Amino acid sequence: MTTAEPVETVDLRAEHLVNDPFTAFAGIRERSPLARGTIPGVEPFWIATRYQDVRTVLGDPRFVNDVASVPGGAPVHRTEQVWRARGMPAECAAYLRAGVFDADGARHRRMRGHVHPSFTAGAVARLRPRIERLAGEHARALRDHADRSGVVDLIAHFAYPLPVTVICELLGIPEADRPQWRAWSSYLGRGAGPGLDEALRGMLVGAHGLVDRRRTEPGDDLVSQLAAAEGDTLDRVEIVSLILNLIVAGHETTATLIGNGTAALLTHPDQLAMVRADPGLLPAAVDELMRWCGPTLGALPRYATEDVTLGDTLIRRGEAVMPILAAANYDPRVFAEPERLDLCRAAAAPHPDAHLGFGHGAHRCLGAALAHEEAVIAFGTLLRAYPQLSLAVGPEAVERGPNPAAWHLAALPVRLGTPAGHLD
Repeated sequence: MTTAEPVETVDLRAEHLVNDPFTAFAGIRERSPLARGTIPGVEPFWIATRYQDVRTVLGDPRFVNDVASVPGGAPVHRTEQVWRARGMPAECAAYLRAGVFDADGARHRRMRGHVHPSFTAGAVARLRPRIERLAGEHARALRDHADRSGVVDLIAHFAYPLPVTVICELLGIPEADRPQWRAWSSYLGRGAGPGLDEALRGMLVGAHGLVDRRRTEPGDDLVSQLAAAEGDTLDRVEIVSLILNLIVAGHETTATLIGNGTAALLTHPDQLAMVRADPGLLPAAVDELMRWCGPTLGALPRYATEDVTLGDTLIRRGEAVMPILAAANYDPRVFAEPERLDLCRAAAAPHPDAHLGFGHGAHRCLGAALAHEEAVIAFGTLLRAYPQLSLAVGPEAVERGPNPAAWHLAALPVRLGTPAGHLD
């Protein structure tokens, strides 16, 4: 530290942080912009809470994702410690380290280069008609899942099925296998608990089997492309890691955004009325929802490759810093009245992507364009299909999911009301 002030220590599993991270992190951000985070079973690390510090950690090349990129010996791998504390089997660690999220420099560019073309703005635009058809199908099916009073869980029957289907089709996962993949990945979404180790092992076996199948029976899908590169520019562990990265990140966060965003709209009638009146606001609305109730509270830890000063704090070479996205996206130095949901905020901003919900820098979310488009289509379809859509319980009764590292809902009971005539 370049100041004499004591460093605040933050228990990231503390009840007040888990229950209301946006408010709780605000106090930390103002008292101690860089604090020491603690998680059971994990060595302490820095947490960055102010927008500029978070943006620096995410984008400055002096901070890396791979501990092996730190000169002079690899420090402790905090992400691996977190996963092992949650119950990750030891044999899965190699796949965690081999993934694109844990890569830097040339290896990161090589791995990302194999999948990036499938997630460009142009590729997503070509997918739009298919996403619209799927959204319409799932919206119509909500009536079949509703009880006699017209109440249905939007998470289980709309928010999850839509992005799961899209990413499985992109990857080439057969339709019959998709329920199993969704079940496996749901354990990862919970963050910990019974069944996580079996789910991880199952995903590894399933991914290896999928690669084997696509090597002998290639199709027009992403896994076939990855399988064709095996032994040339990718090895088997990297391919399996990529599949796991894509299947989980490709639907879990998008499903959470759709659920969180719908709950936010239904509890802010003035904002809901605006997007109903002008669906053209939806792209900007999705950016504001990513800022206001985005699914990811903190990004993966980054490691300093040299001594770096952030604000008044000296980060030593090899030390880990976790960027807290939820705190940065509520920083009043960047966002006026950050606690207020304003769906016109992004439309009026000089840089609509000022929020850090999708990250920043070389590791900015690979699927950001796809997730954004899926959310725009999902909200638009849902609001057109059910003009009377409303929460079926009070806002205080909406139950949050069990993963303390993410802001997501366990369920979202909604009352459909009379559907729009065009649904039939």
